[in-house]
Amino acid sequence: MLKTVLLILSASLISLIAFPQNQIKQVVRGVVKDKVIGTPLPGANVVLMDSIQIKGVSTDEEGKFRFENVLIGKHNLRVSFIGYKEVMIPILVHSAKEVVLSIELEESVLSQKEVVITANKDKFESNNKMTTASVMKYNIEEAFRYAGSMADPARMAMNYAGVTSASEMSNEIVIRGNSPAGLLWLLDDVEIPNPNHFASQGTTGGPISMLSNNVLSNSDFLTGAFPAEYNQALSGVLDLKLRSGNNEQHEYTLQAGILGLEATFE
Repeated sequence: MLKTVLLILSASLISLIAFPQNQIKQVVRGVVKDKVIGTPLPGANVVLMDSIQIKGVSTDEEGKFRFENVLIGKHNLRVSFIGYKEVMIPILVHSAKEVVLSIELEESVLSQKEVVITANKDKFESNNKMTTASVMKYNIEEAFRYAGSMADPARMAMNYAGVTSASEMSNEIVIRGNSPAGLLWLLDDVEIPNPNHFASQGTTGGPISMLSNNVLSNSDFLTGAFPAEYNQALSGVLDLKLRSGNNEQHEYTLQAGILGLEATFE
């Protein structure tokens, strides 16, 4: 009888030794909470780090997570959540008992340097720094695209709000119902009476402009609240600026339009 018992025990021991321990699996589960107030954190990422396989889950609405079929042995759990510090937790998985964890995460407070905000100069900002209201940037790029401008600075200005023309045959500018004679023309800070061909005496407009968009730079068009330097203006100001030509190579432009034929050399 004793020999039989010893034989059975020996066979059982041999079978346990022969059975590979790495095939024994267990459950790892738990809950992820806030360290301070203890509320569960749904959506936290829990990753089981293993040399053979890596498993990852997200916590449910109650902050719980669960791993099935975890091999026994030593493992590491990496737990992370937005706004909280990431933690790495070493665990030891036994064959006879589930691993139940209660993981607390601490809020992450980021300390950054001061933020300095600087504004870039707007390409549509007026040239005259003393103007604060009722000023529009006369942009040369837009002058070729405005409807009915015909490459004429005065006709382009008629596209702005509150500005119209006194006659279809003239580029006289009427600003908020004021007389076209109250418009002040400036070319590189020099006052000019009328920059048009075939203009009538005492007027500020005409049928054909002497000025071409090809020789002008970005300029200012003021319809009110004039700075003191524009003391001759009554209704508006067209403060035009000439551009600098190409100082490295010769360029030629030939342009034909409703107002005539134009050739430019620089």
